[in-house]
Amino acid sequence: MFYSPAYKTFSGNPNFRDGMTMRTPAGGTVPGDYNPFEYSLDPESRIKAGIELVNPVLPTAESISNGKKAYSAFCTGCHGSGGDGDGFLYTSKLYPLKPRSLSSGNSVDLKDGEIYHSITLGFGSMGAHGAQIRPEERWMLVLYIRTLQEDAKRQITPKK
Repeated sequence: MFYSPAYKTFSGNPNFRDGMTMRTPAGGTVPGDYNPFEYSLDPESRIKAGIELVNPVLPTAESISNGKKAYSAFCTGCHGSGGDGDGFLYTSKLYPLKPRSLSSGNSVDLKDGEIYHSITLGFGSMGAHGAQIRPEERWMLVLYIRTLQEDAKRQITPKK
């Protein structure tokens, strides 16, 4: 049987004229797990995403729990555990700008697609998280953010 030696990504490779191992992918190809996001980082595109994108994830206990895990990993540091914008990075003065409240104000009026767009591409001073959080997890994050908004609404609504 023939043995084919493996080459490290940036090592030299005598099999190619240019001597490089790392090759440029063939034109028009995309990675197998690539999900195109055809929106840009501007307010009009975010509004368009709010109109066009619909959350494909059902709000089950499991999906909301997974959204909470993603929120704890990626969002709590800035937005805080309740979504009020009082995360450790802000309260410790490591980050000077107060993050947006996700549980009150105009965040409550955002459509699911707008929140998904903001997570994916960033919004204001918030950086993009599309490279760190898989699309399905971003939708679960949206579901969890909705639970934070409902919890905040219950706290300010007087009991009858």
